[in-house]
Amino acid sequence: MQTHFTPDQLADPAMRSSEKILRTCVHCGFCTATCPTYLLLGDELDSPRGRIYLIKDMLENQRPATPQVVKHIDRCLSCLSCMTTCPSGVHYMHLVDHARSYIEQTYERPLADRLIRRVLAAVLPHPMRFRFALLGALVGKPFRPILRRLPVVGERLAAMLALAPLRLPARSTMEGPASFAPAVPRTGRVAMLSGCAQPVLQPSINEAAIRLLNRLGVEVVLPRGEGCCGALVHHMGRDHDSHAAARRNIDAWTHEIETAGLDAIVITASGCGTTVKDYGFMFRDDPAYAEKAARVSALAVDVTEYLDRIGLPEPSRRTGQVVAYHSACSMQHGQKITDLPKRLLKQAGFTVRDVPEGHICCGSAGVYNILQPEIAGRLRERKVANIVRTRPEIVATGNIGCMTQIGKGLADGGSAVRVVHTVELIDWALGGPLPETLHEAGFAEGPALAPPVAAE
Repeated sequence: MQTHFTPDQLADPAMRSSEKILRTCVHCGFCTATCPTYLLLGDELDSPRGRIYLIKDMLENQRPATPQVVKHIDRCLSCLSCMTTCPSGVHYMHLVDHARSYIEQTYERPLADRLIRRVLAAVLPHPMRFRFALLGALVGKPFRPILRRLPVVGERLAAMLALAPLRLPARSTMEGPASFAPAVPRTGRVAMLSGCAQPVLQPSINEAAIRLLNRLGVEVVLPRGEGCCGALVHHMGRDHDSHAAARRNIDAWTHEIETAGLDAIVITASGCGTTVKDYGFMFRDDPAYAEKAARVSALAVDVTEYLDRIGLPEPSRRTGQVVAYHSACSMQHGQKITDLPKRLLKQAGFTVRDVPEGHICCGSAGVYNILQPEIAGRLRERKVANIVRTRPEIVATGNIGCMTQIGKGLADGGSAVRVVHTVELIDWALGGPLPETLHEAGFAEGPALAPPVAAE
């Protein structure tokens, strides 16, 4: 794509990066075939190619964002399916992130929109605030039908209440800052991202990861000072907030690297993993953080990547359940991790089935299912229908947002199928407890397998 940015514009690192991305696009349109919003809405401006034209016009002419541009950029899920499809290697993620930041700086949203976004940014990245908000949501759930009649803010508040769990899990006994040493000889040392929403909604995920890694001889540290990765606010264009969160994590992990050493930074939410792996790009022009951020990004791995690196032993429990594996967009498109989690589940004894249209987003996408509830709802229905077609006993995925979104869709459809994190299933197969979600659904613990006989 031909561009006409001025030298003064290209002096800005963000503009220079976006100009390079724009020049990579050749208008081929392959991205439209896998874009969820174009699939649903059929509007060229709701496809990556259409959004690229809007972004180019806005940035190149340094125009303040218009309502039309904001509407179509806001409808983008940042699922990154277009990046997997693109034959030219257009880095759409960095381009749309820049566009959202530019919109935040140049466009004044309607009051209701500003309020809901400020609430989300002030609550979700902070576990204690989020926990209190969920307690309030339990009281507010009966008022959903009334709220849905209110324009914009009511619809979004109703969406938040619908996604809130009916019961809030107890706080984990394995929260940080803390260090968890293995009972067997130590073979490695990792930091693990605690996260923000996940430890409130599903603390069992990090607990399973810590137990499993400890049994495999890996010490797990939850450093003082680490927390939200910044992804939720980053994708809302709030760069100041996202960079502040990222700096706190970089400082916390750098301290661990320099004092005791780390083999990896293990992440159990793929949405967070995509962002942490991008810290090096985010701070590429920051003299105080560029080197540290690049080092952190190089160490960041999804928990399945680390498990594959160190190797899994034979399962200690008979499993065999049919598992539909949902590959989160941030996993398959953002981090390019595709077959690995399925291979680990098969190795753990499960029967794994692919979900039809597995490349299409479930509609979670951070806070998208709150800010764009109608589109997110349609995508959820489509995803759940495809999952049900595989006739699974369990759904496995590696991202808390997908777990919440798909779990609600299955429950609304009257399905008894439960959604479990991949690492919880592997932990169970290798000697950990039955995931509570499956226990509630009536699953049996499963018989232990005899340990393999050593060859003489």
